Amino acid sequence: MEITNLDSRADFFFSCIEKKYYSKKMMINCHVLIKIVSGGTRIVHSDKAHVFGAGDTMLISRNQLAKVTKYPVDGEPYRAISVFFRPGFLQKYYVSHQLNYSKEEIPKIKIFDQHPLLDSLFNSLLPYFTLKGELPAEIADGKVYEAISILRTLDRGVDHILGHFEEPGKIDLADFMSKNYMFNMPLEKFGYLTGRSLTTFKKDFKKAFNTTPQKWLTKKRLELAHYQIFEEKKKPSDVYFEAGFENLSHFSFAFKKQFGYNPTASS
Repeated sequence: MEITNLDSRADFFFSCIEKKYYSKKMMINCHVLIKIVSGGTRIVHSDKAHVFGAGDTMLISRNQLAKVTKYPVDGEPYRAISVFFRPGFLQKYYVSHQLNYSKEEIPKIKIFDQHPLLDSLFNSLLPYFTLKGELPAEIADGKVYEAISILRTLDRGVDHILGHFEEPGKIDLADFMSKNYMFNMPLEKFGYLTGRSLTTFKKDFKKAFNTTPQKWLTKKRLELAHYQIFEEKKKPSDVYFEAGFENLSHFSFAFKKQFGYNPTASS
């Protein structure tokens, strides 16, 4: 994957995936506005999947787990322009702007229809990617400010997403983990997303599941893989990553240790 970054402060990125297929599970740390120039992407959460293509624009909210797959379409690689909204910048912005906040659940993805204001924003960013040297901070901040203003012009309800820059609060750990165990994340991130320190996360996890997070996660992921291989007749090479393992060899070793036979035994 090749990513061209304006500079460390700009928060604008141009992504070009030269591979035929790129997939990664990640935690989205800040709100991000994305315009897909070519190719396609599939964003999978624990409860829903979204597919986007060239011309689509979406705002993705922060503090969520997702599997993101990027791929070419009609011979064109995946290309996209992204604008990241850091919590600190948003806090400063809303000091001088009225916040229209709602107590409704924050959507994971908000889709925007094509609009001249959005076209103007993204087209104005393209020349900066060929700039030699750093982009002046005043210009970079100005473009982020412009992006926020455009989104609020198109839909004042966007404050419900952008105005949410608090850290995650304490939530039901058992429910969250049961829905997100297939995401291979450090325990610190699971703790953060459930509103807990690592120590408290491990303590509450023990109370909820009567075992350690590592043992429970491995067992749940192997059970998911076993079902997909032997019931849905999928190949181990197509399953291990979906189930939460980083490489096939480690998955195969853990699978045999758990069940007593290789994942290829179904073939």
